[in-house]
Amino acid sequence: MKVYKVTLMVIDYDEMGAEEIVQAIETVNYANDCISPIVVRSESRDIGDWHDEHPLNSRSGRTYFDKLFSSTAPHPVL
Repeated sequence: MKVYKVTLMVIDYDEMGAEEIVQAIETVNYANDCISPIVVRSESRDIGDWHDEHPLNSRSGRTYFDKLFSSTAPHPVL
């Protein structure tokens, strides 16, 4: 399974892939056209198999997410 950084945290439960996630974000009809998102850049990291105890499925998930996408840290796979 992968997680993507598009300044949002997107956990790909259905394994849609980066292109389909970008399309979903950009083509949603927001009420009153209040926002018009355009994805300029995205990154992905492999996070292994999903399970209830996965680090992203906890209150400290943001910390783990930041470590995954830091430029100096190795990219852990669980």
